[in-house]
Amino acid sequence: MAHITRDGVERVVALARLSLSEPELGRMADELEAILSYVETLSRLDTEGVPPTSHVLPLATPLREDRALPPLDPDLAVANAPEHEGSAFVVPKVIEGEEEG
Repeated sequence: MAHITRDGVERVVALARLSLSEPELGRMADELEAILSYVETLSRLDTEGVPPTSHVLPLATPLREDRALPPLDPDLAVANAPEHEGSAFVVPKVIEGEEEG
């Protein structure tokens, strides 16, 4: 069985850009361990002859004609934006180390 180490939890937390306290890190490790244990239990099931499905019920996928439409007016697109420059949305920088502009 795969075991979740504290280092593994800290790596996932860092990749997800989360900030967890010490008790939360411990709880997260326990929860991830329980999830992996359940997945291991499921992997032992015999699924031979069971067709793959994406939904438990057969559903028809309605299709429509794929056709080009006129683009949205740029001024209308940013009309409700909290901040914009011309036709561009202004958002805070989220990746450290990237240069502006």
